Amino acid sequence: MQRATPLNGVPVEFNTPGGWRGSFTIARADATLDSLIASIESQFWNAGTIGSGTLYQYISEPDGTTSTWEFSSVSMTLQSDRWESEGIVQQTVQFFASTRTRVS
Repeated sequence: MQRATPLNGVPVEFNTPGGWRGSFTIARADATLDSLIASIESQFWNAGTIGSGTLYQYISEPDGTTSTWEFSSVSMTLQSDRWESEGIVQQTVQFFASTRTRVS
């Protein structure tokens, strides 16, 4: 956010888009998520490339319709979560996306 206080007028504030941050949690059923994160990390260390992808968000609206949003140029990280021998392991993915666009 940027703010200007001109001498000849009222203060003005500008909201410069700065991307989108978020997270989601899933119950671990197998090693798929771990393998994805390991692959992204391996690509960085072996080839110097930083992988990015696309996430879609589907929202059920009160009127029964579905809104779809696309998050682009997404980078993800797997947060350290608790592992229990007798419990469901919840894994949290944190992400940053450069843009969010309405699909429908």
